Amino acid sequence: MTNDVPEKTDSAQTANSRASRGMYRSVRFISLVACRLYFRMTIEGKENIPATGPFVLAPIHRSNLDTLVASTVSTRFMRFMAKSNMFKTKPGAWFIGSLGGFPVHRGSADREALTLCTDILKNGDPVVLFPEGTRQSGPLIGEIYDGAAYVAAKIGVPIVPVGIGGSERAMKKGSPFVRPVKIHVVIGKPIMPGEKVNGRVPRHAVKDLTATLHHELQVLFDQAQVRAG
Repeated sequence: MTNDVPEKTDSAQTANSRASRGMYRSVRFISLVACRLYFRMTIEGKENIPATGPFVLAPIHRSNLDTLVASTVSTRFMRFMAKSNMFKTKPGAWFIGSLGGFPVHRGSADREALTLCTDILKNGDPVVLFPEGTRQSGPLIGEIYDGAAYVAAKIGVPIVPVGIGGSERAMKKGSPFVRPVKIHVVIGKPIMPGEKVNGRVPRHAVKDLTATLHHELQVLFDQAQVRAG
């Protein structure tokens, strides 16, 4: 019998050496309790999270709370991109790295971060990517980046879209205050990328997948906003 599990790449090994599943579980548990008590958070669609295998979790992004909220939707150990300035200090780099975070330079196609994403997916772990890139405002999903669609199509894994309602009212961009506003999360059905052509992912296929993701995120965000009240 052959072993179909790919060998770990150097970049994935380096990232894994910093990650602590025990610390991740502890922080996730604290986040879940806090969100349920303080924000009366409810989640629907948890059955859409794959129980095994890699996938890309793609939430909307309206608040600094969204990373904590995203970590609560599954008991699985999920890796996530974090803005690069969170790694400027040694304590910050250690803490974020130990939770499975890795840096990305906002507003650019960070090839190193995308390469690490594909390596992590090859090794079987889910990755959390915010398609909007950074926090946005308002009820409409604007233009989103191709990163989530690109890595999903390259590795051949599903994208799981997530709408988060209420987080912007709980903690607006630039606000230091956290209000006890209800948060509701809607997890959509996995979106599968198309087949590769001659072993490659056509550019138009990535664009089409991004467009599908954009539509699904808007639908889920609308539902989450209504149910958050």
